[in-house]
Amino acid sequence: MVIEIYLDHAATTYVRKEVKEVMDRYFSEEFGNPGSFHTIGLRAKEAVNSARETVRKLIGAKRAEEIIFTGSGTESINLAIKGFCRANKTKGNHIITCKIEHEAVLETCAYLEKYEGFEVTYLDVDRSGRVSVEDLKSAIKDNTILISIMYANNEVGTIEPIHELVKAAKSVKKEVIFHTDACQAGGALDIHLEHLGVDMMTLNGSKIYGPKGIGMLYLKSGVKIHPIIHGGGQEFRLRSGTENVSFIVGFAKALELAQEEREQENKRLIQLREMLVEGIKERVPKVFLNGHPQERLSNNANITILDVEGEAMMLYLNEYGICTSSGSACTSQSLDPSHVILAMGLPYEAAHGTLRFTLGKRTTEKEIQKVLDVLPVVVESLRKISPVNLTVEEVIN
Repeated sequence: MVIEIYLDHAATTYVRKEVKEVMDRYFSEEFGNPGSFHTIGLRAKEAVNSARETVRKLIGAKRAEEIIFTGSGTESINLAIKGFCRANKTKGNHIITCKIEHEAVLETCAYLEKYEGFEVTYLDVDRSGRVSVEDLKSAIKDNTILISIMYANNEVGTIEPIHELVKAAKSVKKEVIFHTDACQAGGALDIHLEHLGVDMMTLNGSKIYGPKGIGMLYLKSGVKIHPIIHGGGQEFRLRSGTENVSFIVGFAKALELAQEEREQENKRLIQLREMLVEGIKERVPKVFLNGHPQERLSNNANITILDVEGEAMMLYLNEYGICTSSGSACTSQSLDPSHVILAMGLPYEAAHGTLRFTLGKRTTEKEIQKVLDVLPVVVESLRKISPVNLTVEEVIN
């Protein structure tokens, strides 16, 4: 039997034991509907309220009503962008985002642009995947109402200077609202609102060793949005549907543990990541790291390996029990090269040769060593049948 080595934590994480333990109680024992007024329902409501308060304190929100639980990070992003734009279209119709956002942001903006009369500016990024403060300031117009820039990129791991971007945007237009997709940042970065300055923030459970199917939107008091799901008026009349008590409780516990442990875990992951990156560079010719060299997520190593297809490498590695990806899991069925890599300036041929390794809590040195033993063999065999012969210099210059 092949031992599986999981290096795709940016796609999803397992539910850690401590999180599952607090969730289990709300499946069959405390199964009440938080909207019911009997004792069992009220206990469920108290569990949701307690989870909301935990999240509020962790991110530094001022009021519990600023925490809106949703069914996923994608739903949270849709609620933030569609909900805000629809509620504020009399104030303007211009949205600013960037070209390396997750599809949840890009497709939502494209929908509003195509069907609801909004104008969208998609900012370029530099070779490391960062948005320029000056570019953002220059893009703001009289009719700009919303900016959405991700905190950390899901493919290349680049961390955006969110505090500086927010400060710059507000200096140009004080009333502009700033949203950030922080799904990849929840377990690795400081998500305290005092330090970020954002008006809306998206998080989800599946990237922080919590359950899949749970997300959250921080909505600053005074920012008006319209719901995108209508019904019984749960979540302060902004997200209808019976609350998923077990998942909400699990999300709060996962976020709490992730934030408590992030500094220590980041140190461990950086050591393993550097071992992986340097090992690949030593053993495989014609490779380079994508994303910012320093301002990047601790667990992310996005590597371009020239003259081979990322999908082919991924499939070969899978035969050895090594699980990686060639881009975002949300678009893994597409054979198109990553929009993130292309936006960072790499040519089509090089973008196709990208692998993303994302490490996690169970990742060990032994596993990294196994990858370093296997990957050169895979690359060598694939290059023998490749019609492409690029050099690093012609790709990155």
